[in-house]
Amino acid sequence: MLERVRNASSVGEIVVVVGAHPVSTDARTIHCADWARGPGASLRCGLAALPAEAEAAVVVLADGPRLAPQAIERVVAAWRDGAGDVIAASYDGNRGHPVLLARPIWSSIPDEGARELEPVLIPCDDLGPPGDVDTPTHLSGRANETGAE
Repeated sequence: MLERVRNASSVGEIVVVVGAHPVSTDARTIHCADWARGPGASLRCGLAALPAEAEAAVVVLADGPRLAPQAIERVVAAWRDGAGDVIAASYDGNRGHPVLLARPIWSSIPDEGARELEPVLIPCDDLGPPGDVDTPTHLSGRANETGAE
């Protein structure tokens, strides 16, 4: 998954937020002590760890093994073109990841997470959705058919 994010040229630093379980990664990790409050708490921990000069953050979930780097590029391009402060990829009209959050809204992330914020949707149907893997069994079943990392 991280390799797909690294393949997006518009991404600078990668920060992985962990909570209930440790994760082995070569990316910078931030432990969120408040992770049990909800996904918004973890998101706020990650945003707080970004440098002061960061103008926006691209949020992806670790359970999306088929995330296309081009989807990241599209939401970043839309933000740079002034589309809004909350921008999400969409697949068949449904909101998905990645989601871009511009700094002006970081302080308004609720405990429920960014899903509570209304995004501008950027169609990424041609790229296919990133997937949703919730157990190792899901990953092994999808890795063979998709080339997921």
